[in-house]
Amino acid sequence: MNGAGLLVDSFGRVREAVHGAVEGLSEDELAARIDPEANSIAWLVWHLTRIQDDHLAGAFGTEQLWTTGGWADRFGLPFPEEATGYGQTSARSGRVRAPADLLLGYHDAVHDRTAELVGAVTNADLDRVVDTAWDPPVTLGVRLVSVIADDLQHAGQAAYVRGVVERGRPARHGSGAT
Repeated sequence: MNGAGLLVDSFGRVREAVHGAVEGLSEDELAARIDPEANSIAWLVWHLTRIQDDHLAGAFGTEQLWTTGGWADRFGLPFPEEATGYGQTSARSGRVRAPADLLLGYHDAVHDRTAELVGAVTNADLDRVVDTAWDPPVTLGVRLVSVIADDLQHAGQAAYVRGVVERGRPARHGSGAT
């Protein structure tokens, strides 16, 4: 497997984790917070997708799907259009509410764009500097690994919150649980 194949596979695992955390939950369950300061599944998935969209657009010199794909309008969040959730207060993060189909639609659109972009990357491309604001400057390879790591961390947090939310549901009769 080459570098591009490895990256496509890695982002595919992010997509699987996001779907596993979101599918089958109501909008209220997606917005549930396990304590007043905690992030909801909706915020975690919106945020990780915004970061992926933002960072890959920057690294590849493309437009963000958030704006060009009309996702900002569909979500209708009370934030500036350029917001990604980075540095948001708990009160602001609690304002992210969205149904599963909207969260997954945006994530899948970003995933498809990501797979297209990283699928064409050569191993030599991974050494291209994409951000000189850091010391040392950030290469494309480092930026992509950073996005994957951040995405997987937040997807894992969303899966954990899902487990807590599901444990709080009323018990179903006949489930075999004791």
